Amino acid sequence: MNRVELSATVVERGAMRYTPAGLPALDLRLAHESVLTEAGHPRKVRLELKAVAVGDLTQRLSRTELGRPVMVSGFLASQRNGRGLVLHITELQDVSSSY
Repeated sequence: MNRVELSATVVERGAMRYTPAGLPALDLRLAHESVLTEAGHPRKVRLELKAVAVGDLTQRLSRTELGRPVMVSGFLASQRNGRGLVLHITELQDVSSSY
């Protein structure tokens, strides 16, 4: 199974573009920070992750303020150049309080 759920903030947003199939696509950079437990000890986790939304979600994400907390779900895939990963967002939920 390839499924990711992440609370994050939108820190960067590219210009709206279109796939060869004519679907709107939006490239994003998400930031996440939390404290998790690993091997019984707290661990502070910080990361930035490339993400992309395709289709109807692009309109909502294009209106989301930078720095606003969101909850996203989706799947991971290789970047087009084969280096690194991209989170393909399939679900979006606004988060009213910080995580």
